[in-house]
Amino acid sequence: MTPTDSQVADFLKSATEAARTIRETVEENGLIHVFSHLDADGIAAAGIIGKALLRLDARFRIRVTQWIEEKIIEVLSDKPQLIVFTDLGSGYIDLLSDKLANFKVVILDHHQTVGEQPPSFVHVNPHLHGIDGARDISGAGVTYFVAKAIDKANIDSAAIATVGALADMQDKYEQRTLGGMNEKIVEDATKAGFLTVEKDLVFFGRETRPIHRTLASTTNPFIPGISGEEDKSLAFLASLGIKTRNEDKWRALRDLSDEEKKKLCSALADYLLSKGLRYEVSNLIGNVYVLNLEEPWTPLRDAREFGVLLNATGRMDKASLGVAVCMGDRGAALEQANKVLEDYRKNINKYLGWVMEKPERMKELDNIYVIYGENFINDKIVGAISSILSSGLPNTEKPLIAFANVEDQGVAKISARTVEAVVNRGINLGDIMQAAAEKCQGKGGGHNIAAGAQVPLENINTFIEVVNDLIGKKLKGDQIASGNRAQI
Repeated sequence: MTPTDSQVADFLKSATEAARTIRETVEENGLIHVFSHLDADGIAAAGIIGKALLRLDARFRIRVTQWIEEKIIEVLSDKPQLIVFTDLGSGYIDLLSDKLANFKVVILDHHQTVGEQPPSFVHVNPHLHGIDGARDISGAGVTYFVAKAIDKANIDSAAIATVGALADMQDKYEQRTLGGMNEKIVEDATKAGFLTVEKDLVFFGRETRPIHRTLASTTNPFIPGISGEEDKSLAFLASLGIKTRNEDKWRALRDLSDEEKKKLCSALADYLLSKGLRYEVSNLIGNVYVLNLEEPWTPLRDAREFGVLLNATGRMDKASLGVAVCMGDRGAALEQANKVLEDYRKNINKYLGWVMEKPERMKELDNIYVIYGENFINDKIVGAISSILSSGLPNTEKPLIAFANVEDQGVAKISARTVEAVVNRGINLGDIMQAAAEKCQGKGGGHNIAAGAQVPLENINTFIEVVNDLIGKKLKGDQIASGNRAQI
């Protein structure tokens, strides 16, 4: 549901309050310590706030992290005058209230809130104003509105906020469109000339990948017999008379003529219909977000590809490169980030192959699928694996959870994903992750459609059983008690 004018006004008022707190700290020459999440949205948010602080000539540090830990106070030995959380914090209110009671704190987040907020915290979150943080605005978007309230010049970060929203899969409106508060960000970016929105075939790699690889790598829509099959993709294109090479260079989707795109779209639609996949046909065409100031044929030109590059830097422990790229570095940082992206893709392919190699690595339970990543899948990449596999499950009516061990911390990192149809039946993965984690001495939360948790390793099997049970009960219409919520 589109946010009302009053909801938007209330949200923007809170953004202005956060902006004022940040400006006052800078005017007093105070040190600002920024914590941000390591996914693409979090890195985009860190880049946006970093650029805004740089423009103010502020003293600041940025730290990118997977989650907030009990020992957070130990990394604040530099005694900052202000701590800013971007794309995380709302799920840790009680912990932050306890550990940071003597600090000035600003939270810029879009995840579901958990805990009682102290009056001393400045908290900007769409959920506090009745706006859906899972589809109407991302962490980068929240941070963008605060940056814009700091200085109108920060409108030049609107394109990066768009990248964050797309990377967080918020293109949930008709034809893969960004809506809600994200729509206002897109308007800022297009009016300023940073962004162009086009209708086109929505396949990942339209700027950088050979056409046959683009088709073979698509999972949304999943095309049986073509997805995952490069040789069959080549044969399909050949049958349409679409050349895959221009002399010695592979052609990307962006190189096709309008007539070739129409021919390809029509053939794919007919093919999907012949397989009984009528719904998937609607996912062929959608909105493509092109960053006008970026070089063509590079991962930064298409906003969705840009998001994957940022995600790669975060998941491969090179988040500083992603933040630097978001702040405008198109030299050494971008060159290194592109190398990280290649390594990331190799890791993704390795993990996907490993999951599919043996049936016991992905099991179907009564109400969920479970990927047992254990010590093989990197805990920072398990979220990407669950996102990719959740769209191609045999039964998409069941959510998927994947976990990987973090041995040095003695916890399992869990990532949960589902589809809109399941959310529409009343499932809220953020609430379920929270409730199940609480029963297993862990922490959890997130969005209705995508969420996560961490629990002690010895409790992972119990956690899986609890999640399976909670989802089954919820689908039957039962109300389930939660420690921090009356019901989920």
